[in-house]
Amino acid sequence: MEILKTTLLGLFFGTFGTTLGGILGIFLKRKSNKFLSFILAFASGLMMAVICFDLIPESLEISNIIEVLIGTILGIIAMIFCDLLVDKKFSTKIQTNNKQSKLLKTGMIVSIGLAIHNFPEGLAIRVWF
Repeated sequence: MEILKTTLLGLFFGTFGTTLGGILGIFLKRKSNKFLSFILAFASGLMMAVICFDLIPESLEISNIIEVLIGTILGIIAMIFCDLLVDKKFSTKIQTNNKQSKLLKTGMIVSIGLAIHNFPEGLAIRVWF
């Protein structure tokens, strides 16, 4: 029962921020590159902080440096592969607005990265219980 509760809480909090951000984005009347740049940088900073101050230290407590490096390198390779696949998909289509296309590409890569990230995270939650 505890694992079900943890899973549902993870699902809720994992999707809550994205949903809230999407809803707020709909109501923003002005599109600002400065604001978008700030939001993307803020999100990147949050992700880097979680990686540096939570995930890597915890993984080093559980395992050794070699396994942590292998996992990190495999994650980087997976994201490079996703970037190449999305880039190839976009280069075959006619692009009417280059800036819009880059934003869409960024959104797709972030979404794919989150989906890939959530799979091992779910496995980690199961191992804890």
